[in-house]
Amino acid sequence: MLRRRAALLLALPVAIVVAGYVVLPIGRAVFMGLAPEALGEVFGAGGAGWRGLINSVWVSAATVVLCGLLGTGLAWSLWRWRLPMGGLLRGAVALPLALPPLVGSLAVWLLVGSGGVLPRMIQAGLGLEEPPFGFDGLGAVLAVHVYSFYVYFYLFTSAALARLDSALLDASADMGASNAATFRRVVLPALKPALIGAALVVFMLSMGSFTAPLLFAGDEPFLTTQVYSFKTNNYLDRAAAISTVLAAVCVFFLLAAEARPSSSASTGRLSTRTPVPLRRPLARVLAGAGVLFAFAVVALPILTVLLLSVVADGSWTTQPLPTAFTLDHYTALVTDARVFEPVAASLWMSLAATAAAVIVGLVTALVVTKSRLKGRGLLRFAVLLPFALPGPVMALALLVWFGEPSVWAGGTVLVGTVGLLPLAYAVRHLPLTARASQAALAAFDDRLAEASADLGASGWTTFWRVVLPTVRPGVAAGALLAFVAALGEFPASVLLYVYGNRPIAVEVLARLRAYDLGAAAAYAVLLMLLVGVSVALTRRVGDGA
Repeated sequence: MLRRRAALLLALPVAIVVAGYVVLPIGRAVFMGLAPEALGEVFGAGGAGWRGLINSVWVSAATVVLCGLLGTGLAWSLWRWRLPMGGLLRGAVALPLALPPLVGSLAVWLLVGSGGVLPRMIQAGLGLEEPPFGFDGLGAVLAVHVYSFYVYFYLFTSAALARLDSALLDASADMGASNAATFRRVVLPALKPALIGAALVVFMLSMGSFTAPLLFAGDEPFLTTQVYSFKTNNYLDRAAAISTVLAAVCVFFLLAAEARPSSSASTGRLSTRTPVPLRRPLARVLAGAGVLFAFAVVALPILTVLLLSVVADGSWTTQPLPTAFTLDHYTALVTDARVFEPVAASLWMSLAATAAAVIVGLVTALVVTKSRLKGRGLLRFAVLLPFALPGPVMALALLVWFGEPSVWAGGTVLVGTVGLLPLAYAVRHLPLTARASQAALAAFDDRLAEASADLGASGWTTFWRVVLPTVRPGVAAGALLAFVAALGEFPASVLLYVYGNRPIAVEVLARLRAYDLGAAAAYAVLLMLLVGVSVALTRRVGDGA
């Protein structure tokens, strides 16, 4: 436990940082957005704000329902029955979680979007004059959300099932209850806390989704795309009004997620239940078909990106399959300095942002978990705000706050400079490093630090040689999450970048708009590889701790 003086010395700089780069920017944007004139322009008679709000809420609610059915169904099926290729399916169903949002949306767009690979292949195969369908509109946004977010229900439910006492199921069966009755009366009550937690997270993520509406929604407005549209047209007050409403909805759900009770139905120990084999031949056939379909749904968009990245320009238009392949798109990433510039920009900005977020997050975690200072709960909540707020909202807040000289920017204007975007990355992903550090420190045994102090070690020596080596795996996990999220950050990037620091995500969008699909796909593949390498390196650091 930190002494009061040490806690104050740590808390003061963290409070200043959080105030200057989180609380005050958000407050400034909210103040601007609450101006009656701005609200009237957006949400008054004839304003487009209501339509964007309705679309955002409707799609988010539908996303929660469909993700709940799909994710919970997959988790229950893999826990309850021994499915064909069940081990591979467990790894595959979590794959969308490892994809940056831009790459996931891009993959679906390239596969089944208007002019996508699948419609063109069907067109060529059937000899049609036009593609038989174009995947766009609200339904397409909903489908992309389900593809991206069902994983949260799957993971939350799987964790709850892992601690479900299987004896309860056996007792229910012994009393004559059917499988459906057992699931409804025994399993669902035990899963309720996990389902509520997943629903809150998925609703927040869906409300904050930007890439899917941008690529698929067409003329249908969403709150996030309206923020981008108003900012692009230099109506910052209207963008702030939209941001204020969107922020209010997301903060409400953050408060609900933080206040939800933990599960009391689980046993607190891992379940030892083994999956039951399917005995009926028809059931095994249907299960195998379902597993193959799940593999196809998860893998085909990613395989499409991989394939397009090696297709020669102009060699795949209406043909069923490409006629020429090339590695030129990848070669250019290595040999052409201009092509590599977005990669270098993404790497240095993500590394700088991660380093800053780890330092601030770790110090914040020390104050929150190892001190008794009054107000540490407010500090904890303030640090979580950038997670609750969608990317366009947080980016707009920084844009408004640093659009004029400020002491927080050394008396200069940050807007229009290369420094604003990495700052946005650090602020956006500070909650990831702070939460991971808090979890690691909460499990740290304070008696180790006390023993070090009794042996005469200073507070810094104790932290460096005792505390940090113990919590390093948790801190490394937070650093991984922050770095990966910064690499794939698209909403903040497209609002705040300048030409000198345009990242991979912005370059992908530029290539798409230029119909340079091969180059866009190559950048997307590189982004996936960077994410994979980051995961592997961080796991090695954690294992070696």
